[in-house]
Amino acid sequence: MSDRSSSSASGGIGLGGVLFVVFLVLKLVGVIDWSWWWVTAPLWGGLALIVAVLIVIFLVVLLKSIVEHYAAKRRRAKRAAKAAATRGTY
Repeated sequence: MSDRSSSSASGGIGLGGVLFVVFLVLKLVGVIDWSWWWVTAPLWGGLALIVAVLIVIFLVVLLKSIVEHYAAKRRRAKRAAKAAATRGTY
């Protein structure tokens, strides 16, 4: 029998971590003269992208809701005007 575990958990730092380490080394050695915001961007860039997408989705849903509200209001006004016009003809 073997003492080895057959778990498949990955233990890497990922692409963002690798990019951060590369940018950090390049910045400290003086190869790049970037702002520290850009050097650390691989650490927080994914979260910023997710937040930006969620904000865009929220704005689209909000805009759709506003358009539907005013369209329903306009339909109700047309129905009311039509009903008032037909009541006046009797």
